[in-house]
Amino acid sequence: MVFTEAERAYLTEQPLGRLATLGPTGWPQVKPVAFWTRADVIEIGGPGLSGGRMYRNVRADPRISFVVDDMADHPVGPGGQTGRGIEIRGRGELLTVERPLLEGFTKDVLRIHPRRIVAWNIDGPGPNIRDVT
Repeated sequence: MVFTEAERAYLTEQPLGRLATLGPTGWPQVKPVAFWTRADVIEIGGPGLSGGRMYRNVRADPRISFVVDDMADHPVGPGGQTGRGIEIRGRGELLTVERPLLEGFTKDVLRIHPRRIVAWNIDGPGPNIRDVT
């Protein structure tokens, strides 16, 4: 299993993440996106995913970074920190699914296959950093 139970629960509760892809000049481009957690991958869709820059970026270079974070309503980290989140570094795969992820979305999906997970204040205080396959 790629995600811990606490990480999976956290990802399921969050409505929005930020996806960073590499643009044609090599500079990162970041975009807020809706996402779904499916087993050991993250899936991202949209109303025009295949026509956008993010899609073209992943087609040219599949390396991505995806971040979900928020502020808890109570201390969750060392010294009373309330910030928590997860960064997923990995490879993006572009595919077409049978049904859109959400009404109004196309059948185009970006699936993120994690290679490295950096989580903080989710499975307890402090960071949890690990490589996954």
